[in-house]
Amino acid sequence: MSNSDQIQRFMFEHHDIRGELVGIDEAYQAVIKKHDYPEQVQVLLGEWIAAASLLSEILKFDGSVILQARGDAGIGILMAECTHDQKIRAIAQTSGEIKSDKIQELFGNGHLVITISPTKGNRYQGVVPLDSDTLAGCLEHYFLQSEQLPTKLWLNCDKTSAAGLFLQKLPTEANATKEQQQESDNQWEHVVALADTIQSDELLSLDNETILHRLYHEEEVRLFESQDVEFHCTCSKKRTADSIKTVGQSELLDILAIEPSIKVTCQFCNETYSFDKVDVRALFENTTNLGNKGKSVH
Repeated sequence: MSNSDQIQRFMFEHHDIRGELVGIDEAYQAVIKKHDYPEQVQVLLGEWIAAASLLSEILKFDGSVILQARGDAGIGILMAECTHDQKIRAIAQTSGEIKSDKIQELFGNGHLVITISPTKGNRYQGVVPLDSDTLAGCLEHYFLQSEQLPTKLWLNCDKTSAAGLFLQKLPTEANATKEQQQESDNQWEHVVALADTIQSDELLSLDNETILHRLYHEEEVRLFESQDVEFHCTCSKKRTADSIKTVGQSELLDILAIEPSIKVTCQFCNETYSFDKVDVRALFENTTNLGNKGKSVH
């Protein structure tokens, strides 16, 4: 796929419809390679990060999109985060036997929380019932209910790479006539019907120009500059130190009286940070010179 680890926006010149295509290979492998996830979870994670990437591309501010689902069946938590500049990370926690690839059966009595988190300003959260067999179906329901914007997604993953196609109907002009509104609705249905013909292997293997030509060779489509997608974890020794500092100095030193060091492993990237007595005392002396002492990767 020539658009590997890239996302690209496109617009229909004569329709009020926008779209995006994303293909994620190395970044997807970086998400799953350090975890022994069941096959169905690997596939879901691929779809989750593709969806997060597509949603973050429509942000009009610096920040991130977080998709997090909790359930009481085979999967306890599944979360993917993508920033406005397409830095992704994701994680899953299983809580039982994985027997299905359908979301409702994997999560049981679960829900999906969509968090829009701007760098500056207040967070926004939307809660979506997991009432569809697919993540795409759940997200389509969210857009229709929360933003009243008809939206369609196609998400695929083959455990090697992940890909997604996003279409959204833009609002028609406020002074549009009934005939113009009907024409706009007809155009949307036509564009979606053509997109429904895309096969999963085509979405995963073909470059964006080829996909759009196959689907819309009779339409005029403008393709914008692509943006790279990459795996990035925000963990660091300092962030981890700030976290364990909340436990309190005496409690930490009590642990270190028994153990040679306190080790904290990032759930996203499996990076492990170690803190000995010198490090802990330095924390509470407002000393920031922790360096990389005791840092290891397990």
